[in-house]
Amino acid sequence: MVFARPRAARDGARQLLAGQPTPYDASVAYHVLGMLERDFGDVTRAVGQLRHAVRLARRSGSAAREADVLATLGIALVHCGRTGAGLETLDRAVLLATGGPAARVRYLRAHARWVLGRHDTAMADLRRALPVLRRGADTIWVARALTLRALVNLAYGQTARADRDLGQAEALFARTEQEHDVAVAVHNRGLVAFRAGDLPAALGHLDDAARRYKALGTPMPDLAIDRCAVLLAAGLPREALNEADSGVERLESGRGQSTRRAELLLAAARAALAAADPASALARAGAAYRLFAAQRRGWWTVHSRLVLLQARFATGAYEPRLVAAAARTARELTALGSTEAPQASLLAGRLALALGRPAEADRHLAVAARARRAGPPLARAAGWLAEALRADAAGQSRRTLIACRRGLDVLDLHRLTLGASELRAQSTAQGAELAALAQRTCLAGGSARRMLAWCERWRATALAVPPVRPPHERVLRADLARYREITSRLEQARTAGRAAPRLQREQQRLEAHVRSRVLRARRGDPGRGADRPLHVPRLLDELGSAQLIELVDVLGSLHVLLCGAGRVTRFAAGRTADAAAELELARSSLHRFALGASGRPDEAAQALEANGRRLEELLLGPAAGRLREAALVVVPPGWLHGVPWALLPSLRPLALTVAPSARAWLRARAVAEPPRRDVLLVAGPGLATGGAEIATIAAMYERVRVLRRKEATAARVLAALDGCWLAHVAAHGTFRADSPLFSALRMDDGPITGYDFEGLRAAPYRLVLPSCDSARLAPTGADELLGLASALLPLGTAGIAASVVPVNDEATAELMATLHRGLSRGLSMAAALAASRAVATGDPVLRATAWSFVAIGAG
Repeated sequence: MVFARPRAARDGARQLLAGQPTPYDASVAYHVLGMLERDFGDVTRAVGQLRHAVRLARRSGSAAREADVLATLGIALVHCGRTGAGLETLDRAVLLATGGPAARVRYLRAHARWVLGRHDTAMADLRRALPVLRRGADTIWVARALTLRALVNLAYGQTARADRDLGQAEALFARTEQEHDVAVAVHNRGLVAFRAGDLPAALGHLDDAARRYKALGTPMPDLAIDRCAVLLAAGLPREALNEADSGVERLESGRGQSTRRAELLLAAARAALAAADPASALARAGAAYRLFAAQRRGWWTVHSRLVLLQARFATGAYEPRLVAAAARTARELTALGSTEAPQASLLAGRLALALGRPAEADRHLAVAARARRAGPPLARAAGWLAEALRADAAGQSRRTLIACRRGLDVLDLHRLTLGASELRAQSTAQGAELAALAQRTCLAGGSARRMLAWCERWRATALAVPPVRPPHERVLRADLARYREITSRLEQARTAGRAAPRLQREQQRLEAHVRSRVLRARRGDPGRGADRPLHVPRLLDELGSAQLIELVDVLGSLHVLLCGAGRVTRFAAGRTADAAAELELARSSLHRFALGASGRPDEAAQALEANGRRLEELLLGPAAGRLREAALVVVPPGWLHGVPWALLPSLRPLALTVAPSARAWLRARAVAEPPRRDVLLVAGPGLATGGAEIATIAAMYERVRVLRRKEATAARVLAALDGCWLAHVAAHGTFRADSPLFSALRMDDGPITGYDFEGLRAAPYRLVLPSCDSARLAPTGADELLGLASALLPLGTAGIAASVVPVNDEATAELMATLHRGLSRGLSMAAALAASRAVATGDPVLRATAWSFVAIGAG
């Protein structure tokens, strides 16, 4: 009952002790209380209760009872960090027990050895225990032993064997009432899926296990450790770090197991390292290393030393002694049969390269490169990175690019198994170094065409295919409707000046639920819908008289690839840091115009003009002088998608459109225009102008549907948006940098989010979003984007007009009327925006507002 019904077990033990139990029965009661404290409470208190249970067992005269309690006490001592005493106690229990009880005790000793990372001796105990348990038809303990054997096999990287053992264990548990063990089996299914590289399945199994544990009232620190590993592999390091830190906090507040605390600290260190926080990773890895060493957990000590060394390398500590330490760690991990041995060799190679020791680096990188031939996708990609670094150090550019391509190909297959656009975007971080190395190689080689093709290889890949519908889509829609309702009530409470903590908690719960459900979606056939590499001649043909500028950030410097007239030409531009500072100044200046905070508008406008000239010099350099009076496509890296491009003097008069990648522009160009020109005009609640421009715009088109005030509900707007020719949605917008797909447009009954847009069967062909920050996209992964626009482009939206900063409502209404006059006459989105800018010459606020809007897609 301890695991199946822990609350009932505790109540039963206390009730038994309240009477006058025999020593045997009292031993059982204290044994139960000790197990509960060991696994779900204060492990130090558990040791005291279990020692008392041992004394009572001896008084009862039952050797089997004493052996059983001793085994449990041994595991508790191990979890306290008292490894020697724990193993000694377990050895005494094995000597004391006989027959079936002896097999159970051997299983418990195997479990303790697995916790310590002593996998060989754990497997030896399981080999002796399993036949005895099977002969005794001990269903529960056979299933538990198979589960443990699966975990040991996973530590050796034997995923197929682990999967077979877990399948047998699940079939046995299904014949029992041990609901906790069933939850553990589901949990371990998640581990197998994770090691096999199936992240959506892993997330689904772990979420299912979490619900089962919660229903049973059995908190499991192991779950936090494993979720952290899966989130990290999914490219979500900040979430992984929060998961691990929360787990550490829970254990420390309840004086829980020291062994699990060390494992959580190690998980947190790995997450902090992936989140580019090496100082934090160093502190956590150091704490974990000291705990593992004190607990005499050799397997874990070596793994934590690897993370410690990786963190030191990330802080810039290139010391000769670290090369030797990394090499020694690689040898020890290999001896332990660990799948992380290649990572240690890769680190040794990196350190040797940084210290100018190419021959030594080549030896270590050659060992790491062996991982490219087999294993999970991320491990193979790391092997290809090692091979690319070897080739680069040898000055062999062709071999370097081949290795980079093969590594990214491996990651492509992995990425395309992910159904959620967020996971696909985040997962590209795993290939960022391969892509950057290829770009540097192309830059040194001098071929602008080759550099363009490589820049496109790993840019905006998440937008290549639409997201997969998540499992139980109806449930997701219901969750989103509930989220709208709660968010609307929360906004009303805030407007009235009332605190609403319950509503806020429910909103956060629903956000987590929605996101969790979406992340579990997986693509059935990874090959279907995969984006093809950029064919540069096709791009140049498609451009015709237009030009395309692709901006590339290489080692802190910007480079411009100007495409047009059958050629690709490279220009060097400014420093990345200078451009970022100038961009921040431009955005804040435009924001002040929107708020009406510029006391002297004419002077502020002149300053903004000067700001635009400096930004142009930094972003475009000499390429600005090579632009023709024709249509222009700008393809910036992710962090530059917030640029108000019309602020740059050379770009202002052009029919300018911004695309996440050249391939995204080509796809948007190929979108077929709907046969019927249905127009949707929406005015959301709370607009300063009340949507005054809607009536003016409606008169410009024939097939118009207007939704305003109470009619502008999320359901009606989404239904009308689906597949329409042109939509204009005037509504207050919010941008969520922390969770970009929860960026939203406010309707009468609550927000429409990026997740709602992803549920459309067909996106609107063209969309005008006059709300503040509606064009903002969050850079993520290697060079990916997430936000409202990113949700629509893969679904078939050809062009979007939106703002990159907050805008003035009255000036926006006037600008939108001018924009639609151009659209109604057959102009593209980019040309209509250019025409709007051309007439916005008098009022400085109107002019600044016009500069704040961009066309996204193909215009």
